[in-house]
Amino acid sequence: MPHPSTPTYILGVLPARWGSTRFPGKPLHLIAGKPLIQHVWERCQECSKLDQIIVATDDERIRDAVLAFGGQVAMTSPDHPTGTDRIAEASQAVPQATHVVNIQGDEPLIDPALIDELAATMAADPALDMATAANPLDPSDPAVHDPNVVKVVTALDGRALYFSRSPLPFFRNPVPGLPVLRHKGIYAYKRSFLERFITWPPSPLEIAESLEQLRALENGASIKVLLTADTSPGVDTPEQAREIERMLKVMS
Repeated sequence: MPHPSTPTYILGVLPARWGSTRFPGKPLHLIAGKPLIQHVWERCQECSKLDQIIVATDDERIRDAVLAFGGQVAMTSPDHPTGTDRIAEASQAVPQATHVVNIQGDEPLIDPALIDELAATMAADPALDMATAANPLDPSDPAVHDPNVVKVVTALDGRALYFSRSPLPFFRNPVPGLPVLRHKGIYAYKRSFLERFITWPPSPLEIAESLEQLRALENGASIKVLLTADTSPGVDTPEQAREIERMLKVMS
């Protein structure tokens, strides 16, 4: 556990950009009468392990909408090369934060219990630099061969060995009970590690796979991978937004 002189303070950050190639203005797209980012914010309000939650944005329209529904905002530079850089800048507004959880701002059905589990995992193990999550897939699932679906393999203790867009692992021999792990894009960081991470240049494997988390592994980071049944979909297109609205109506 953390030393008593440095109490744990866990900050949840929801990155929200206006610019999107496939879906401009996505964070403010109305789903069941509320902006997408408000749905995510309200899910995070159900968490018990987050000491504070902020939306990180570079757009005044998003800022104004978040303030209108009672949220907190950190304005960030529009020139960040990665989402992690935006998260790091936003965390500067909360200097007491010892850990930061990056919660995707386009997953309105994210499970608050998963966010809490990530936060608790980081707080309990000072040796961890990062934590993330993955869904088990059957090796026959077509998603295994989809380059848009990121896979991860882990060591026996649950720490990440590698992330890839390729099928991972390659089953030359069948291994009963060994799933393929679909990476879920939520991250928890030790603050000191996050501040180091953004000083490193993009790494060779990161560039090759276009996967930022590989930069952490290539620099020797320890990333714990939590297995989760949370398969909450993200919103990347207006069609997906309509599907989320349908799901919300079924759930209500």
